[in-house]
Amino acid sequence: MEENNAPLISFSDADILNGESTVVYGLDMQVYPGQIVYIVGKVGSGKTSIFRTITAENRLLKGSGQVCGYDLRRLRAKEVPYLRRKIGVIFQDFQLLMDRSVEDNLSFVLKATGWKNDDIRKRIGEVLDDVGMATKAHRMPHQLSGGEQQRIAIARAILNNPALILADEPTGNLDEETAEGILQLLQQINRELGTAIVMVTHNRSICTRFPGRVFETRDETCREITL
Repeated sequence: MEENNAPLISFSDADILNGESTVVYGLDMQVYPGQIVYIVGKVGSGKTSIFRTITAENRLLKGSGQVCGYDLRRLRAKEVPYLRRKIGVIFQDFQLLMDRSVEDNLSFVLKATGWKNDDIRKRIGEVLDDVGMATKAHRMPHQLSGGEQQRIAIARAILNNPALILADEPTGNLDEETAEGILQLLQQINRELGTAIVMVTHNRSICTRFPGRVFETRDETCREITL
């Protein structure tokens, strides 16, 4: 990491809300290009609320917050889609569209973000190859295992070459061996593409096997810790 790199995420003395209730007070966090950052903590301690604040799903009313060049305090509703296009998001429950094929899931995203038809098929082939799913383009999600569905979700997350991936418990619904493959894939994306990854997880062993910076939500705070 070079010193002159601007942070992709920067919070200073930020209060994080869940609905109308503050769940984390005074968050200070900077995430720089290429870093792997974990947010760990008990259920209900504010991890997912931080995640939703980064994607502008939750409002930021106190303190300062910038994500991918957007000021969260000043962000207008019409700007939110543009912020989200700069972020790849991976969910625990995959959130694929079950009524359409893998290829159609991915083309839906590309069309929504302004890609032209000539480039869509080529880009889909590239990302499916990146995640080891090159032969699955015409499968329906229900024809895939959980690990395969998560690989498609990762392919969806990197379609627009984001500088930042947010992953919310990405291995939570997977068995241990499948989860290991998903974590290795994310580490490979980080290493080869330089994509920063912020992962919400309750599994601290991940943080030691795939090292990165670690923040812990506890007692209505979120602070960087050493494991």
